Amino acid sequence: MPIHDWTRVEAGIFHDFHHGWIEEIKRSLNAGLLPDDYYALAEQRAAGFEPDVLTLQGSGDDEDDNDVEPGPAITGGRLLLASPKMQATDATDLAFYRRKQKMIAVRHVSGDRLVAMVEIVSPGNKSSRNALRAFVRKSAELLDRQIHLLILDLHPLGRRDPEGIHGAIWEYMTDRSYRVPTDKPLTLAAYECDSEIRAYVVHAAVGETLTDMPLFLMPGGHVPVPLEATYQSAFAAVPRRWRRVLETPSSTS
Repeated sequence: MPIHDWTRVEAGIFHDFHHGWIEEIKRSLNAGLLPDDYYALAEQRAAGFEPDVLTLQGSGDDEDDNDVEPGPAITGGRLLLASPKMQATDATDLAFYRRKQKMIAVRHVSGDRLVAMVEIVSPGNKSSRNALRAFVRKSAELLDRQIHLLILDLHPLGRRDPEGIHGAIWEYMTDRSYRVPTDKPLTLAAYECDSEIRAYVVHAAVGETLTDMPLFLMPGGHVPVPLEATYQSAFAAVPRRWRRVLETPSSTS
């Protein structure tokens, strides 16, 4: 199924789809992709992100509050202890960490440790300069705390993010510019936290098929997130009235 042009509908329609896609990704992860001692939850708000985010947590068995990364846990699920097939787009240098606070462990109210997050960018995240700044700043803070991220942005570039959401995050963290291919303005970005932060970025365009992306649970260990399959399932639940709007071919006149 091709990626749809979500600018054709109001933000509320995407918001409804956004909820559905989060749920489909969560179900897929909990249905066997994650190792047995990890689980995914859809939460209304976590660490300052806009609703909805998908958080991944360990079992909470560790006793040391300062031990942020869990040891390998390969029972059940498909934790891949290797780099993804795609190459890292870029990596930070250690100066990024020196500019930030000491690492802290972010925990769920149950006491289980937060290790990764999936965020689907909404129009609201780009609706104002302050909203975009808050999103970028919180993304950098989570990465600084060794929380791995997968960020999915199916919205076009705007004057506030001319190089996309990854470009805004990367410039904030590294002071280095980033360039988005003009023919592929949509962004899928996976971040692996280690002694450096490695970014795996795929760009796409309306009409293309989504690429499955890695979600890191530890340095060198990830699970593949089936973005295309979950997108299809979520889109099938969009009301027919709006599916027709999104699926109608663009006028060539």
